[in-house]
Amino acid sequence: MTAESPTQTVQRLFPLLAEGRTAEAAALFADSVSFSIPHPPGIPWVPEVDSADGMRTFFELLGTHVRAKEFDLRQIVAEGDDVVLLGRMVSEVRKTGREIDTAFALHATVRDGRITRYHLYEDTYAVAGAYFVD
Repeated sequence: MTAESPTQTVQRLFPLLAEGRTAEAAALFADSVSFSIPHPPGIPWVPEVDSADGMRTFFELLGTHVRAKEFDLRQIVAEGDDVVLLGRMVSEVRKTGREIDTAFALHATVRDGRITRYHLYEDTYAVAGAYFVD
């Protein structure tokens, strides 16, 4: 049996999240995680995260506040332990009913079969516009 590649490990994350299986998604992460999602102050679904347990909290908060509508993975770039995913996602903020339609880049690192880095870059202007009431 061959070991799973970093790309395969990262790709296992999204079906689990789509099915609401946050505990199993969090189990893909290492005990120590470098987490970053630049965001405007006051966005309630982006907590401080530094562990697999923190990732589970993040995924649960995300599901409470945001409903995924579309996820279009357009490109994967991998080198060594690093995997970069590029795509577009559309989500609805439950509080306002407004959509977040944004391109994204996710930089993940996998070491010893576990995700150790989760840095997501998206259109923070679109996030703020969908969440905050005018």
